[in-house]
Amino acid sequence: MNLCCFRRTKTNRDRGSFFIFTPIKMVKGRQGERIRLYVRGTVLGYKRSKVNQYPNTSLVQIEGVNTKEEVAWYAGKKLAYIYKAKVKKDGSHYRCIWGKVTRPHGNSGIVRAKFKSNLPPKSMVIFKDI
Repeated sequence: MNLCCFRRTKTNRDRGSFFIFTPIKMVKGRQGERIRLYVRGTVLGYKRSKVNQYPNTSLVQIEGVNTKEEVAWYAGKKLAYIYKAKVKKDGSHYRCIWGKVTRPHGNSGIVRAKFKSNLPPKSMVIFKDI
């Protein structure tokens, strides 16, 4: 279960031009080491109040983002929730739910994100006492 920020690339096909959202490939740096050009994140849960929860908006913690000011760069960026399914579809076991970072949530670097279809509860982090 990965949550990544992706960039948008334009491609042309028979039926006109459209946008495909593809992961940015690992590229080689100066010394030949590979550089990751996306950011991982963790789904914390749904936006909620004391009694209600709103499953159409998810709360996401992006790695390395700790302040409200750092979140501003991610506003509007696309997110992909990638998960593995049991049955193959289009030749792959992996599926993806696309979303977008809408705004910050609080002052600690957490963002609100809306996904094309609501995220399943399985995607949430489960905290256990040790």
